Amino acid sequence: MPPQTPAQQSPTGQTPEQPDRTAPIGDTEGLSDETRPVPRDRGPIGPDVPGPATGSQTPATPTRATPAAGADGPATAGVTPGPAVEDGETQDIRLAPDEAPGQLPPPAADADDRTGVLPPVSADGPAETPDAPTSSGSGSDGSGGDGSGPDDGAAQPRRPWWRRPAVVTPVAAVGVLAAVYGVDLLVAGGDVPRNTVVAGVDLGGLSPAAATERLGTELAPRVVADHVVLADDVEGTLSPATAGITLDVEGTVDAATEQPLNPWTRLVTLVSDREVAPVITGEDTALAAQIDGIAEQVDRAPVDATIAIEGTTASVVEPVSGRTLDREGAAEAVTAALASGGDPSTPIELPVDVTEVSVDAAAAQRVLDETVTPGLAAPVTVSSQDGATSVEVPESAIAASLTFTPQEDGELAVAVDPAALQEAMGDDFAEFGTPAEDARFELSGGSVSIVPSVDGTGVDPAALANHLLEVLPQPAPRTVTADLGPVPAEFNTAEAEALGIREEISSFTTNFTSAASGTNIRVAAAEIDGALVRPGETFSLNGLTGPRTAAQGYVEAGVIQNGAFATAVGGGVSQVATTVFNAVFFAGLEDVYHKPHSFYISRYPAGREATVYYDSIDLKWRNDGDTGVYVDTQWTPNSLTVTFYGTKRYDVESISSDRYNLREPVVQEKPDDGSCSPQGGSTGFDITVTRVFKDPASGTEVKREDFRTRYAAEPVIRCVPVAAPAAPPAPDGAAPVPAPAPAPGG
Repeated sequence: MPPQTPAQQSPTGQTPEQPDRTAPIGDTEGLSDETRPVPRDRGPIGPDVPGPATGSQTPATPTRATPAAGADGPATAGVTPGPAVEDGETQDIRLAPDEAPGQLPPPAADADDRTGVLPPVSADGPAETPDAPTSSGSGSDGSGGDGSGPDDGAAQPRRPWWRRPAVVTPVAAVGVLAAVYGVDLLVAGGDVPRNTVVAGVDLGGLSPAAATERLGTELAPRVVADHVVLADDVEGTLSPATAGITLDVEGTVDAATEQPLNPWTRLVTLVSDREVAPVITGEDTALAAQIDGIAEQVDRAPVDATIAIEGTTASVVEPVSGRTLDREGAAEAVTAALASGGDPSTPIELPVDVTEVSVDAAAAQRVLDETVTPGLAAPVTVSSQDGATSVEVPESAIAASLTFTPQEDGELAVAVDPAALQEAMGDDFAEFGTPAEDARFELSGGSVSIVPSVDGTGVDPAALANHLLEVLPQPAPRTVTADLGPVPAEFNTAEAEALGIREEISSFTTNFTSAASGTNIRVAAAEIDGALVRPGETFSLNGLTGPRTAAQGYVEAGVIQNGAFATAVGGGVSQVATTVFNAVFFAGLEDVYHKPHSFYISRYPAGREATVYYDSIDLKWRNDGDTGVYVDTQWTPNSLTVTFYGTKRYDVESISSDRYNLREPVVQEKPDDGSCSPQGGSTGFDITVTRVFKDPASGTEVKREDFRTRYAAEPVIRCVPVAAPAAPPAPDGAAPVPAPAPAPGG
């Protein structure tokens, strides 16, 4: 069958280019069983549709159909077929049972090899193209765009972006969630949001009034109750009420009823609790006072291993690591524990910083075994160079003169103290000559005089101490030869005069009424009386008194612990500290460290007082002048006077501000069980004291220094009678047994 000639398009329009489909073939009678040569890149064609190129035509590179219409007549569809089909070659065109040739589905078109739309061709001539493309979607004829029905080859119109499922579905979901969120907020209203928990107390769904009542009965008592605290191995009691710590019930309810606006938070509360922290109110100064009271029991300096001698029996003293209460961390731990509403009987663990020792027990044991034990086994004989004179140093004198000093390298150094040896021997060394006497200061009527030093002759105590130490490890009998000759004084007249101690530079007096405190004040004052502080040296009250225990003559006296009055051995020594501090203040000396009392004590000047506690709270001042300072103490049964002598550098004036930041005391009721001591309490306040330095000669102001002090409010303690025990229940049917009536006059 000869090849067909190309058909021409209607002059009335152009066929639009289709991106993915080929043109459907026009319906022609008698073609259902025929086969025709078909270009390989085209669909089936009818008898009048152009076929492959004839021999007179030259095959060309495939191109898109380019419909064109001119003014003079119709334009032909310039379609160049693909590879030519040889004459006599056929292609199989298969039709579905209910499909006409003109209804064949278009073959898949490559995106880069599209073809033009060819309209159906009748036997009479070319058909007109439609004015507009026809939708390939579903229509009245039941055809669809999925190839299940006739397809006219027109492009499908794209759906608007806002109607696409990928957009509509999320938007609808967001709308539903927003509606649920709004309903949830409306339903909650002014009540506490669901599943709200404050320190273990469930407030969810309660009205503000009900939440207030529940917090007041279930949480508030736990917050203000006395709590057990534990710092290392020290157990104490913390009184939140004394520290001014309470539960702000109204503030806590306000925080709990605040509706969370975060959608995720509201969603999570459907399956879990919403934790709200309680609002805790407190006064930092009062809490710090409580922490300081606990620290007095916890703080201690590290104690290296050493050797203790009782009589002539020596033993190793085990080392004790130092520790210091972390005050800031302790305050945070207390606040957190109270905010959690924990059981008051569950100890609150407070952080403690530990300082290790330098000398361990093994080092002390070596000194004991190698030097001390053999040294105390027998006396040592001291002989003159000619052997004519000899004195025996007994074991007791050796024991009294031995000293032990920790070294940085971890060793324990042992030595013989010349002064202690001289004191232990008494006049025994007078056999060898006359001992030396140091210069000393003598006070009379406010004036200072120097008692000159006196050189001695005979045994030099320092040289003898060295010789004695060398023979202590040796077995008995042991003998040393004394170096006899002039013995100079350790502190001579020239050295005393050079210190410039010639006049009173300050003096201060405090009063007391307690006899027990007076005893401790007298013992401590005697320890510092006659202290000489050279230029550049630092005075330490704890360093001069040493441990203040019963063995040193101290007795039990009043102290303040946790804001309440109590008793302890050594109580009242803070009066010595306060008196010394004021002498330092008015002498114009450098204050190195002092700590005011946590609560104001009316017998002391506000802002110019100090407390001490052995091994943790000390009073230190430095002689920052060019001359020495001599300390004199005068004690009476109701007063203590501390006077400093030296060379006056300043006239000092004290200016106190008004009391500000007043803090009212809390009221505590305690059962009157025999241990309760009522107290009236006091108002807490802040005060600033200014020290003004003036030149003694001209009166010109030289400088100023401020001391700012905060005093906590001392709580009011009321002792409440303990309720009588309830009468035992009566047997069934019997009248209850009445409580016994008090005896007459009881």
